[in-house]
Amino acid sequence: MAKLVFRMNQSLDGYVDHQDMPTDPALFRHFTDQTRDLAGSVYGRGMYEVMRYWDEDSPDWSPEFHEFAAAWRSQPKWVVSRSLTSVGPNATLVGDDAETVIRGLRARLVGEVAVAGPDLASRLTNLGLVDEYQLYVHPVVLGRGKPFFASPPPPLRLVAGERIGEGAIRLTYVAA
Repeated sequence: MAKLVFRMNQSLDGYVDHQDMPTDPALFRHFTDQTRDLAGSVYGRGMYEVMRYWDEDSPDWSPEFHEFAAAWRSQPKWVVSRSLTSVGPNATLVGDDAETVIRGLRARLVGEVAVAGPDLASRLTNLGLVDEYQLYVHPVVLGRGKPFFASPPPPLRLVAGERIGEGAIRLTYVAA
């Protein structure tokens, strides 16, 4: 049985953003290794559209960017959206039957399945499907944006904390 893990970068004031939070080389390596080891990822529409950046190589990318892109492209992806009509390579569009599809993934896959996107994570949390929450807290105050928790989270219990790179702390929680 797979474990569904919601993980994202978060500012000190609780917002998610991929452009205003620096990712040092150690944290980027961590994300590459983590992505390589996933059984797959489940994306909400907005987060999937952000991550589509990695579908096409860019000649100005560093070797590290190429490595991350290869890891991301190789994993299966399921995109939960009612508005998209198609998705990219190695991705499956999931419409109205998201709960059934994700319960099926959870039952048949082995390992970690990343949940990406606060709105999707909120929906899956309300269905009791998110097994773990990993908050990568950065020393940045954004003062605006999309909150990590799109709705009140269930009672959580801290199970681990780890510094990664120069500026991020990963806090890992499970339902209490």
